[in-house]
Amino acid sequence: MAEYYLISQLPSLDGINENTPLPVTSERFEELCMRFLGKKAQCELQKLSLVPPRNPDKSSSALIEKWNDGERNLRLALAKFRAEKMNKNFNSDNQSFSVGLLQAVRTAVEIESPIEAEKFLNQYRLDFLESLRPSDSFSEEFVFYYGLKLKLIERIRKFDAESGKSAYKNIYNSIMNDDRSEVIQ
Repeated sequence: MAEYYLISQLPSLDGINENTPLPVTSERFEELCMRFLGKKAQCELQKLSLVPPRNPDKSSSALIEKWNDGERNLRLALAKFRAEKMNKNFNSDNQSFSVGLLQAVRTAVEIESPIEAEKFLNQYRLDFLESLRPSDSFSEEFVFYYGLKLKLIERIRKFDAESGKSAYKNIYNSIMNDDRSEVIQ
């Protein structure tokens, strides 16, 4: 019942473009969640991340589990393809990747502009998250979906050309030095 009151107060994130101001901030979203959700759901909400750890704690949320698996697979596939492109070895722990994921990664790796590649990958992530969207719009799972979507939208809005070049160089150097810490945590 509390989810109904929470979700009914949240503005829609559908149809928001880069120039539209966000109708809610992460801080406001978290504030509302802390007021309406139970301790277990609040704990799960704190675990929401766009960079899931390589070996995360098990989540009680099917959506969070699927998101974390999908994001880890995306990061591992990107690292593998980028390493192959530079004739480097990368151990992806014998991970198998879906055809759709491999196509998206190939496309992203071939994009010359790092910012355009990131925009492409962000759209891929949004589409993947949309595939996980719960059919019950008044459930805890929907709150987790909303939180991840908000994080993705905020992330793309923080992109800056100079900061991007610096981050790209750090990631590139970490791959060249066989340091996987920048690839996935």
